[in-house]
Amino acid sequence: MRPGAAPLQPGRAWRRPAPTRRYSVSEVPAPSVPPGGSDAPSGPRFTFVEAVLGAPDPVALGGFWSDLLGWHVVRSSPEWVVVRPPDGGTGLAFQLETDHVPPTWPAGPGDQQMQQHLDVRVDDLAAGVDRAVALGARLAEFQPQDDVRVLLDPAGHPFCLF
Repeated sequence: MRPGAAPLQPGRAWRRPAPTRRYSVSEVPAPSVPPGGSDAPSGPRFTFVEAVLGAPDPVALGGFWSDLLGWHVVRSSPEWVVVRPPDGGTGLAFQLETDHVPPTWPAGPGDQQMQQHLDVRVDDLAAGVDRAVALGARLAEFQPQDDVRVLLDPAGHPFCLF
């Protein structure tokens, strides 16, 4: 069971617990020890660069996410597309998967399981949903919360607007 979640009942999907506090990127508390400080792990330094989603058409999916987020396509080929925010930073990549099977959400027994989903904050939920749908997303049939909308991108990856 996920922390803070009510026990799952048969036929019911997990409901995201109401957050007590959401942080913007600028509000996330800084680590107590600066990088390279005495508590830094020995060995190589790791940097998270991007999350990668498989898709039958990476160029189209990269275009969708670029348009939705207002990010730039920084690398594009028929097999691999990378989008990043205008100020740089962590991005999203899309790789060709010719046998891509979209997950079923919420999944039932024997269904293709969701491996991850993306959370996207938007300042106007209704307008954000309208924009995502206009760009090619689909509103998921099951909506577990009033203040979150679950959508499926053009390749079927679930994502949440909140």
